[in-house]
This record gives sequence, C-alpha cells and structure tokens, in this order.
Amino acid sequence: MHVEVDDQFMFTVTQSVINTSNKPLTLAPYGAISRSGKPETQGMFILHEGMIGVFDGILEEISYDDIIDDREFNKPTTGGWMGITDKFWMATLIPDGKAELKRARLKYSEKSGKGTFIADYAQDWQVVAPGATLVTTNRIYAGAKIVNAIDDYAAKYEITLFDRAIDWGWFWFLTQPIFVGLHYMFELTGNYGVAILMVTVVLKLFLFPLANKSYVSMSHMKKAQPKIKALQEKYGDDKQKMQQEMMALYKKEKINPMAGCLPMIPQMFIFFSLYKTLMVTIEMRHQPFFGWITDLSAPDPLTPINLFGLIPWDPPSMIAVGVLPILMGVSMYLQQKMNPQQASMDPAQQKIMNMLPFIFTFVCSTFSAGLVLYWAWSNTLGIAQQSVIMRREEAKNS
Repeated sequence: MHVEVDDQFMFTVTQSVINTSNKPLTLAPYGAISRSGKPETQGMFILHEGMIGVFDGILEEISYDDIIDDREFNKPTTGGWMGITDKFWMATLIPDGKAELKRARLKYSEKSGKGTFIADYAQDWQVVAPGATLVTTNRIYAGAKIVNAIDDYAAKYEITLFDRAIDWGWFWFLTQPIFVGLHYMFELTGNYGVAILMVTVVLKLFLFPLANKSYVSMSHMKKAQPKIKALQEKYGDDKQKMQQEMMALYKKEKINPMAGCLPMIPQMFIFFSLYKTLMVTIEMRHQPFFGWITDLSAPDPLTPINLFGLIPWDPPSMIAVGVLPILMGVSMYLQQKMNPQQASMDPAQQKIMNMLPFIFTFVCSTFSAGLVLYWAWSNTLGIAQQSVIMRREEAKNS
C-alpha cells in the first residue's frame, strides 16, 4: 500500500495485490472512516453537521440524531463520496469515480454503551488470476473545508457535487457567487470587511433598476399625500369606499402601493446568502475589519451597556448591543422615515413600524459583525439613492 498526501488535505491511497498462488483470488476493495462518540454541535437548523455523502449524483445529509435513530443508510452507487462533516472540517472517502460500489454506507453502531459513526464502502468483487496484480486508487479528504481547495479537487478528480460539502444552503446558487465576489474583493483589498462594503455597492448597482422604480413611486406617493389625507377624512367611516377611491388615486398618480416592498424581496435572499457565507466558510473565520472588529464572523463586541469596556462586566448577549447594530438601527429608522407610505398608515400600524428599528437593533446584536456591517451600509446606500431619486422627481414635477 502506498499513501501520498498533497499540500492541502487530500490523501491518495494506492493498494496493490499480487496473486502469488496458483488459484484465483476474489477481492472487494474496501474503505472506512469512523468517529467515536457524538460531538457537540451548534444545533442550528440551517447548518448541517453529521453524516454526508453523494450517491448516484444525489446529495444526502443525515444528522447525528437521525443516523442514531435509523442506524444505517446504504445505497449502492457508481462513484460518489461519503463521510462525516462539521461546520468547518470534514473527513470523507472518495472512491474511484468509475468504480461500482456494491455497498456505500453511512452507519451508527453501539458496543458496550459506546457509539461510533461510520462511513464505509466496498467495491464490487474482482477476480485476480494467478500471477496477476490488482491495483486500486482511492482518496480520503481530511481537513478544513477551504472553498478553493474543494473546488479544485472537484474539478481535478471529477468528484460529483464535492463543492456541496460546504453547507451553502438552499440558496447555494446565490451563496456561492456572493462568496466568489467577496473573496475576489478580499484578494484586491486584503480585508473582508472592505470586501463586504464593495460587494454591497455592486449589488446595489445591480438592483438599481428595481430600486429606481420603487423610489419613483414613493416620490409620487409623497406628492399625493394631501389628496390621500383628504380621502381619509372624507371616507374615514367607509373603509370599502375609501379603498376604492384610494386605488383610483394610485392609478391616476402612477403609484404602486407595493413599490416599497419590491426591493426588499431580493435583499432578503441576499441577506440570508451572506449570513450563510459568513457562517459556514472557514475563510471568514477570525477575519478582522478595522478598530475593535477583530472577527467579522462574531458579534460586535463593543457595547455602550458597559461604557465600551470601561466597566469590567460582560452583559448578556441579548442586551449587549454593539456599535454596528446601533448604526444599523439608526439607518433603518432614517430609511423608514423617508417612506411616505408610513404617513398614510393608521396610528397602530405607525407604532409598529416605529418599533421595528429598535427591535431589529437588539435582534442584530447576536448576528455576525460582517452581516450587520452589510445591513447598515446597504441602508446607508439606500438612503443616498432614495434622496437623489426623490429630489430628481420633485424637480421634474415642479
């Protein structure tokens, strides 16, 4: 047996069997990796930790708890790979991509109260004639889930869906390009925080046509506010009639009442994709920005609750609101105030809307600093865009 390891984490195992007898030998090449005991996991729905594999081109992800309950997943396959994964690390078996596996298995076994998680495979039986030699080459990847390394191995060895070993999530078609953009900007600037700012600008430019329509409609809404208030006063007791007149006014003034929500839809997907990128990619781990932000994948540590560290006390995470979440809340409040639709809401709705920036400030205190940086910067760019477009529309209509 000959074992080679490259400068990353890929082991190449070459096994040779020489039949020196006068009878044929029937052999089945076999590989296995195991993990003793169930490790501590983050227990997050959006992050997979446990057994993983690709069988006949289909990705299978089985949590530790599920494999303990089911005991075994076994699916014969051609090629593929299987193993055990954590948030940033994994150990996987990668058999010859052209080999037929009569057994490809993810398994849990328990002996004397000690549990073991196993990923193994066995190739189809092969006959070695007297004097002949059987040579098999298979691989093991054991190490960090570095995006470029995994992508390179997937291409070099034609490993099906090997890039999905990183848990990009349901929106992998967005998450992966966002990471590529961030990593490219990082290589230019040497700072992932700056990369986040630059990618946000690019995304804002990409979404500008949609935002432009939204802000133009908002400008028309602002101009029509006196007429809207007149209708509310006239038909305040007749909700149905007021809605009919309001729709007619919107049509006449070219107002889309849903315009304010349109830019939010793609931004929600982008926000979630960036959240996944910051969470699952080891490249983002312990990456600094500037000043007190020494880890973009962790929450902002600087909070006014303890006078920015002057008081020797670590407040609970839910009230330890950092500087970046506060800036995000302020930017959200200012952007919200620029929306003329809020003026046409009833008092109860207005109170709820006014509370949202305050609520999200506390919610974001537990989010990674990189994610909050994106949100605050995106809001700031949105405020600038909205100001310019609405002033342009007001000048056009004056």
